[in-house]
Amino acid sequence: MNAIVTSAARPLSTAERPPFRPLSFARPAFIGIGLITATINVLYLTGSFYMLEVYDRVIPGRSIPTLVGLSVLALALYVFQGVLDVLRSRLLARIGGVLDGLLAGRVHEVVASLPLRSRVQGDGLQPLRDLDSVRGFLASPGPGALFDLPWIPLYIGICFFFHPAIGLAACAGALMLVALTLATELKTRGPAKETVAYAQTRNALAEANRRNAEVLQAMGMRSRMGAIWNEANDRYMASQQRTSDIGGGLGGASKVARMALQSAVLGIGAYLVIQQQATAGIIIASSILTSRALAPVELAIANWKGFVGARQSWSRLKALLAAFGDEGERLSLPAPTRTFSVESVTSAPPGTQRIVVSDVALRLEAGQGLGVIGPSASGKSSLARVLVGVWPILRGTVRLDGAALDQWSSDALGRHIGYLPQDVELFAGTVAENIARFDPEATAESVIAAGRAAGVHDLILRLPNGYETPIGDGGTLLSAGQRQRVALARALYGDPFLVVLDEPNSNLDGEGEAALTDAIIGVRQRGGIVVVIAHRPSALAGVDLVLVMAEGRVQAFGPRDEIMQRLLRPAPIAGGAQASAGSSGAPRAAPSPPAGSLRVIQEGTAA
Repeated sequence: MNAIVTSAARPLSTAERPPFRPLSFARPAFIGIGLITATINVLYLTGSFYMLEVYDRVIPGRSIPTLVGLSVLALALYVFQGVLDVLRSRLLARIGGVLDGLLAGRVHEVVASLPLRSRVQGDGLQPLRDLDSVRGFLASPGPGALFDLPWIPLYIGICFFFHPAIGLAACAGALMLVALTLATELKTRGPAKETVAYAQTRNALAEANRRNAEVLQAMGMRSRMGAIWNEANDRYMASQQRTSDIGGGLGGASKVARMALQSAVLGIGAYLVIQQQATAGIIIASSILTSRALAPVELAIANWKGFVGARQSWSRLKALLAAFGDEGERLSLPAPTRTFSVESVTSAPPGTQRIVVSDVALRLEAGQGLGVIGPSASGKSSLARVLVGVWPILRGTVRLDGAALDQWSSDALGRHIGYLPQDVELFAGTVAENIARFDPEATAESVIAAGRAAGVHDLILRLPNGYETPIGDGGTLLSAGQRQRVALARALYGDPFLVVLDEPNSNLDGEGEAALTDAIIGVRQRGGIVVVIAHRPSALAGVDLVLVMAEGRVQAFGPRDEIMQRLLRPAPIAGGAQASAGSSGAPRAAPSPPAGSLRVIQEGTAA
């Protein structure tokens, strides 16, 4: 049983993780498309052989029935070819749709969790755009041209069957267009990557300007930030234009080469007819056949920009999704009810090695409340992110009832944690939906219970539509204080065992602070654990323990009144700084840090 628990709890290593093959489902469909393409390319010979028969059989024999029969047969073959062509394009479009259905959810999860795993540079929505690029390319004529390319030797072989000179001309033209295709690949690869990078920068700037519209307007920064965006947009447009110029130039060259080759084949055919080495029908048939032989290359060059973009998008998607992997199934653990412990935890912001929380250790029992204080940049908010499992842990472990946080899936863990971040973010929807964390199975009773626990029930009822009031994107229709109190209700929804509140009173008035204190006491009375990050001492009224931080380390930990008195009257006592609260609920206070450290702490704490 222990082995089962371990394998279910720990994430798979790179070696254990199965290969990432999201297109494996489409292998039978691609085989079918290959067979359809084979039939289509055989049917493409209809026009050439029709003209050959008309010029060499119908006109010399002046046979109307033969002409009618050939025409009806050719028309039937053309209709069949058209049906297969439509079927192939629809199959490719459906493959793109199925691929989107398989990956869209995972890509969204990656976009939502990417800031928690690494530093996001540029456009954070690029993975979604990459998926759109791949799906769009599959629905374009580009894949059809790529499927047609292997059939070029068939047409050239038939040209050789007509006459070796015509075959050599077609072969020379094909080699010329293949060279142009390779040149297109080599010339567009670098500019295409630059274009994507510039697009990410441009989109990131536009999104930042949209989020900070009030600041730009109020402080007269709109024109300056607009100038910065224009510079990024100019770089993007210049790079896109270079890519387009290269692709367009080589595409034009391919068209000229194909038309010149078609005329050359006509000239060669006419010479062979004069020399009585070919018939008149061969002139027309070979011209049509040569044009058809080179059409896939020309179409591939025309769609090469889309192909390069889709290939780069697919490479990025594969690398990103393979790196993130999948949480997989986790063993369902019982809800925590007893302890919360932090065991010598060291952490750094995602994507960096700059340690901001170092060797923090503490233990809390059910019903206890902890206040975390310290000067600015002491690591308080960073510690809050570590406690709820959103920042990576370099060393140590955070446990609920003895189980490390990574033994739960994120959805399962979220039911046991309430989190109010320092920067409150609400979502477009109603007040009730935000409080219920958009749980489709939420009941009115549970939403109202959370509102009452946060002391925000009466405030919500005064809104135009009460709990059904839409709050707009980011909660812009609410004041800062209202957003903070609704977010507190969201943190308390479902009676989570661990509630972490980061600066929960930064936008509250006296009534809101009283409601906050009642909410903290309410969590403790029902057997939960509360951790409050605070600058203002009024937020600590409902806690019984205080932890003091400075420079990412614990400086003191113990009963609230004892620690606060020590901060008000610092004494130069040397010694360690960490302690642990016993199971009886009476924490063991750590010795005080040096007086200098306490002075720094006191300056950053409005005691």
